[in-house]
Amino acid sequence: MYLKQKVDRSPAILRKLIKSIVIFSGITMLFACVNDIKEIASLSQVDSLPYEQARDIEVYYSDSGRLKAYLESPLMYNYENENGYIEFPEGFKVIFYDDALIPKSEITALYGIRYEKTKIMEAKNNVIVKNLDKNEQLNTEHLIWNEGKQIIYSEVFVKITRADEVLYGDGLTSDQDFENYTIKNPTGEFAINPDKQ
Repeated sequence: MYLKQKVDRSPAILRKLIKSIVIFSGITMLFACVNDIKEIASLSQVDSLPYEQARDIEVYYSDSGRLKAYLESPLMYNYENENGYIEFPEGFKVIFYDDALIPKSEITALYGIRYEKTKIMEAKNNVIVKNLDKNEQLNTEHLIWNEGKQIIYSEVFVKITRADEVLYGDGLTSDQDFENYTIKNPTGEFAINPDKQ
């Protein structure tokens, strides 16, 4: 005996079937989603990539049409945001000039960052400052250059090498030409001439 069952394929039944499938799929997807709070927060963060990137840069700083300083760096990142800054992750060199355009001093470091609003530049890692007139050299690991006040200073160990002596200290404040400076807690190695009193 052979029985054949009749299947009702009316439009109303098909609509109910499709509606049930859609509702079931939606409920399944709703309960299957688990959001990590950290992941959601990371999606809303502003991108921290630099606005500009440049290689082998040269920058000239002038005041009233006179060249005051020259900066060169193999790599520069420019971040334009509320607290904009320029970063020199591969180091930099700055040369300061007198009114006759003669180099007076220079600063080199393996890392640098310049804050646009405050016009303050920080140098880190193997920082060397040279006074080209006096043939003196400062070595430290962290130095700040305040462009507005035209001073450089450090709050960490410093070493100053002169022609006949070496000075050490726990920090330093100087004009940007490294002409006049004050050393914190100075010690040193001096060459003493016994004939002079």
